[in-house]
Amino acid sequence: QVQLVESGGGLVQAGGSLRLSCAASGTILSINTMGWYRQAPGKQREFIARITSGGDTNYADSAKGRFAISRDNAKNTVDLQMNSLKPEDTAVYYCNLNYRLVRRYDFWGQGTQVTVSS
Repeated sequence: QVQLVESGGGLVQAGGSLRLSCAASGTILSINTMGWYRQAPGKQREFIARITSGGDTNYADSAKGRFAISRDNAKNTVDLQMNSLKPEDTAVYYCNLNYRLVRRYDFWGQGTQVTVSS
């Protein structure tokens, strides 16, 4: 099993920055993808950014140019640097780790609240 623990959420004014961190523990395959998703009230969970263990990254259009994802494979951590935050970025942010071993396995953190005030 894999456990994910997020930290770094909080309240920030529009235009500000926050850095989210996620630490994974447990039995982790070395080849995996870690990423961030978010869910705003009344909306479905949406993809924000992902990074493979090889360092390849993908971003949602809403995150491009403002957010940056990074990871430390040795520590099994993934960070999300969020700049130029907007009120519409307000959501619960979830860390995800997934890998494929015959089938896909997904693991989720408990979520951390990000609130951006206007």
